[in-house]
Amino acid sequence: MLQDLITANLSGQPRGIYSVCSAHGLVLEAAMEQALADGTPLLIEATANQVNQFGGYTGMRPVDFFDYVMTLADGVGLDSARVLLGGDHLGPVCWQAETAETAMQKARDLIDAYVAAGFSKIHLDCSMPCTDDRLPLADKIIAARAADLCSVAEEAAKRRGNKSKIVYIIGTEVPPPGGAREAIAELEVTAPSQARNTIALHRAAFEKLGLTKAWQRVIGLVVQPGVEFDHTSVIDYQPAKAEKLKALAEEAGGIAFEAHSTDYQTLQSYRQLVRDHFAILKVGPQLTFALREALFALSHIEEELPGIAQKSNLRYVCEQRMRDQPKYWQAFYKVAAEQLPLYRNYSYSDRIRYYWPDEEVQQASARLLHNLSDKPIPLPLASQYFPEEYREIREGRLSNEPHALVKARIRKVTAAYAEACWKQ
Repeated sequence: MLQDLITANLSGQPRGIYSVCSAHGLVLEAAMEQALADGTPLLIEATANQVNQFGGYTGMRPVDFFDYVMTLADGVGLDSARVLLGGDHLGPVCWQAETAETAMQKARDLIDAYVAAGFSKIHLDCSMPCTDDRLPLADKIIAARAADLCSVAEEAAKRRGNKSKIVYIIGTEVPPPGGAREAIAELEVTAPSQARNTIALHRAAFEKLGLTKAWQRVIGLVVQPGVEFDHTSVIDYQPAKAEKLKALAEEAGGIAFEAHSTDYQTLQSYRQLVRDHFAILKVGPQLTFALREALFALSHIEEELPGIAQKSNLRYVCEQRMRDQPKYWQAFYKVAAEQLPLYRNYSYSDRIRYYWPDEEVQQASARLLHNLSDKPIPLPLASQYFPEEYREIREGRLSNEPHALVKARIRKVTAAYAEACWKQ
């Protein structure tokens, strides 16, 4: 399915696919409802630090995440055959504090676990150095390690009986997984010479290990098209700067581009990215940013309503848990102390997304949704905090119910991606 889509894109058809990078149930349900309404496939990806053989920060192994996604799809009514699962940044990223030998062995186990669980899109990313690597890490070593992991994936797929269904992404992104750590003024688009070198080195490394057939299933190269966001601003796509890179895709032998950090771009930018052969558009923080917007709006509504005996205090709980456990934001938000609450709660980087699995935050979220589910939200409050969704409620297109309001806000994001990928 993905290979056919890439072929169509490279032949000039304005077709692409957006990749949902989130593990939150409401985000995934919203994306599934979008795909169901559009009659399209849905690509969902997990990152190595989010889901791995040790549980990751979600507490889920690859097989757990696979089952979790398919259970949600069944509940929404989306055919599991239309749900594609991918693994992002699969390599030694989680074990950079170890030697290359031990980190790569864990990366091999990671790859094996993903493919054995049923993931079919594998991003081979070995760009990160380990403790005993010489810096900067040589491109040839990066490619050799990626080929090593590909051989593991091929063996795992052979055991599963679906070897021909595994497709690969090579290359890495700028900045590293997790997002920008500082304000960004402008970005350099990946140089075509650098992209050619990455492809050539990976092809040679694959062929050296006898992975010629696997190379035919390399469908994407991660590049920097010149889009990014930091904590409070967005760098928008400028097609003119990517002209030379666009031309490269047309000569790269069936390999299109995968664009990371495309969150918060305009609809016109998404359309142009797809037309310029950035056929795979990754979105993650913008989805949980929309989730956070909706949940915080509901928390304001909850505070305004009388007669609720035990309120959730969701915003307070989130802030307190982030202060108590600062490991997911402290290294990213290098700002004055008085600015930290603003960044913790409202940054485009959305580091708050790492706290939704927290037990106390989950309890507060559940109580909030429960408290507002007994009866419809008063329409004036819906208008105040959900103005776009309010119009949909008044027109009879949306249920006046908290879960529906949250998912409607998230679908404002997925709808823009769907428009660019499927409806041009």
